[in-house]
Amino acid sequence: EATEEFPGLPSTTPQPAKASNASVTTLSSGLVVVTEDAASTSTVTMTFPKAGSGSEELGEQGAALVNKCLAFNSGSGLSTIMINRTIENEGAVPFASADRFSATLGYTVEPANAVGLVPLLATDCTFEKWDVRDAKALAGYQVTEANKSAQIVLTEQIYAAAYGPQSPMGRPFYNADASTYEIASFRSRGYGLNGAILAATGVKDHAAFCTEVAELLSESPAGSSAPAAAATYMGGEARLAAPSAGYAHVALSFNASVPSAMRSVLKHFFTVAGAEAGVTGFETSGLVGVYAGAPSAGVGSIESAIIKTMTSKATAEAVSKAKVLAKAEAMFALDCGSKGLAAAMTAGVMESGSFTNAAAVAASYDKITEKDVTSALAAVLKTKPSLAAVGDIASLPYQGTFASAF
Repeated sequence: EATEEFPGLPSTTPQPAKASNASVTTLSSGLVVVTEDAASTSTVTMTFPKAGSGSEELGEQGAALVNKCLAFNSGSGLSTIMINRTIENEGAVPFASADRFSATLGYTVEPANAVGLVPLLATDCTFEKWDVRDAKALAGYQVTEANKSAQIVLTEQIYAAAYGPQSPMGRPFYNADASTYEIASFRSRGYGLNGAILAATGVKDHAAFCTEVAELLSESPAGSSAPAAAATYMGGEARLAAPSAGYAHVALSFNASVPSAMRSVLKHFFTVAGAEAGVTGFETSGLVGVYAGAPSAGVGSIESAIIKTMTSKATAEAVSKAKVLAKAEAMFALDCGSKGLAAAMTAGVMESGSFTNAAAVAASYDKITEKDVTSALAAVLKTKPSLAAVGDIASLPYQGTFASAF
């Protein structure tokens, strides 16, 4: 048997780097597993599409945020200390996030230790009173901090305007008012394997990974088999006046029932078109629009700047720039580390049910034509606009004035 004369030195015949390829499998439990095989570190995430605040029922407002704060707490016969000590002993870094559309638990670790911690992403929470107390306190702190940010408050307002302030999607995400019963009821529906997405990077053998995951999660909560609730776009207005702020933050959005690649291109098109006026585009699932801000003395110019930006002609040059920017953003998201790659894989599966590789992502932008952008832009602008405004907005026109311009 050959041995190295000088162990630890770089190989004289190293294997060339290769682009990663992803594989997708749906287990009998309803869990969708997506893995890729080339990352040097493993990020493993479990995303629950029915655990976002948009899935909260009447009276459950705040349950999504508090449940996010309950991540890696007591469950399945394990204490909070034991769960976190196990993660620490494996050298993993845990994280959790949630928004209106889903909730995600995950960790980043060496590939050799990736699969063993998977059960900790799908424990059956026992809602120990001290865990719930601490989670509510943490959620309350996050609500207080969020309310200090004009951008976060504006985001809450644009969803209220778009979907109605009393709808699950339109109600504030940052809320901690849910009772323990409501928190548990929400979790029993949203945090189950059925319909969840498990993404893992740096996995060489997809089939073996799926087999082991199925065994490890055999006793995890199944959750509800009902699909995630669909939000109904309304198109309205939400204003929060704060004259002492001395600044106005304004967002105008439209319903965008188009693929994420097209939404990204439209976002960057608006940013390119509004560059001189200080208007930037934004997009999220179901919405695309623009943002503008100005000090009190310049609020009167916001209306014309926004309307001029959103009615700009989609010229070949502008579309080309927008495509390049959108494609670059997508490629950088895949190349920003294993955590970003896992998020991109999950987003692809949530949207289309599949994810293959970076080449396919790039192709989805390359095939978009000037005509496609023009048609999508026309369709988007035919929907009813949603206006959100925060700050010194006394002189800002109302939503009807903006709507009449389209």
